[in-house]
Amino acid sequence: MGEPDEDALRRQLLSWYRARRRDLPFRRTRDPYAILVAEVILQRTRVAVGLPYYERFLSAFPTVQDLAAAPESEVLRAWEGLGFYGRARNLHRTAKVIVERHGGVMPADIETLRALPGVGDYTAGAVGSIAFGLRAPAVDGNATRVLARLYRIEGDMSRGTARQRIRAVAADLVPVDAPGEWNQAVMELGATVCLPRRPRCRGCPVAAECGAFAAGVQDSIPSGAARAPVPATPVAFVVARNRGRFLLVRREKGLHAGMYGLPGGEVRDGESPKAAVRRHLAALGVRCGAMEPLGPVRHAFSHLRWEGTAFACAAVGKSSLAEWVSRDRLSRLPVVPVHRRLLDRVRK
Repeated sequence: MGEPDEDALRRQLLSWYRARRRDLPFRRTRDPYAILVAEVILQRTRVAVGLPYYERFLSAFPTVQDLAAAPESEVLRAWEGLGFYGRARNLHRTAKVIVERHGGVMPADIETLRALPGVGDYTAGAVGSIAFGLRAPAVDGNATRVLARLYRIEGDMSRGTARQRIRAVAADLVPVDAPGEWNQAVMELGATVCLPRRPRCRGCPVAAECGAFAAGVQDSIPSGAARAPVPATPVAFVVARNRGRFLLVRREKGLHAGMYGLPGGEVRDGESPKAAVRRHLAALGVRCGAMEPLGPVRHAFSHLRWEGTAFACAAVGKSSLAEWVSRDRLSRLPVVPVHRRLLDRVRK
C-alpha cells in the first residue's frame, strides 16, 4: 500500500468525528481562554482525570483577567493533585502576559501564541486552530500515533527523521476550511480507537487508508526509545504538631515550587528515618518529641519516586524557614498531595 488518499482520509475522518465525537465541555466553546486552559490541563493527563480540574479551574478563574490577578497560591491550590505544577505556573504567567501586553485579548496568530510562557508548538496549534480557525497542526501523543500508523512511519517519534516526517505530514493534512475540527478529529481517533495497545482497527473509519494496518504492523508502530527506570529516593517526613497547628515548609524551587510540604526529605546513606527527620527539623530550628509511625510513603513522579516512611510528633520551636499553619488555613493552601494525605491521617 502506498500513501493514504488524503482527500478520502480527511473526508472519512471528519465525517466520523462529527457523528461520534465525545461531548466534552471544552468542545462547546470558542472562548480562546477556556480552550487554552483545557489544552494545558490535558497535556499528559487523560480526559477523565482532567475534566473535573478543568471545570474547577474555570469556576475559580472564569476569565484571563481573573487568573492574572490571582495569587500564585490560589492557582496552585486549584491545580493541586493534577501534577506537573510547572504547567499551572506557566499558565498563570501566560495570563499575566496576555493582560499586560495584549490588553487581555488572546493573540490570534501562531507565532505570538507560541511566544507565551510554556506554550509550545502543540498548544499554539491547538488554540490557534480551534479558537481562531488558523491552519496549523496540533500534534500531541495521540495525533503522533495516528499519523505514524497511517503513513507507516517507523523509528523514534521524538527525534530525527521520524519526528520531522510526522511534523511535515501533520502540517500538510490540516484543511483550510476546518482546521480545528480536523485536529480534534485526529486526536479523538487516537484517544478512542487508535489506542497505544490493541488498537480497534476493525472499527476505525480510516482503516482502508492505514499503511500500518495494511501491513499488519499497527501494534509495533510507533516505536520509541526505551524508558529508563525511575530511580527511588529514600525519604522520611513528619507531621509536626503544636497546639492544633501543623509545621509546613514552602517549596521555593523544583518540582513543587510554590507549594507547601511537610518537613523532611531525603534519608542519607546509613541514616535512620527518625534521625533524618530530626536532622531536617533541626535545620528549621524545631525540636520534636517522641515520634509515632504514620505509615509508608510511596509516590512516583515523572523522573523519580519516593520510597520511605512518615511520622507524627509534637514539636516546639519558632522558625523563619517554616510556618505553623492552622487547620482552617491548611484547607486554603496548595499542599503537596502525598503530604496532604499524611496530614489527613493525623487530622481524622
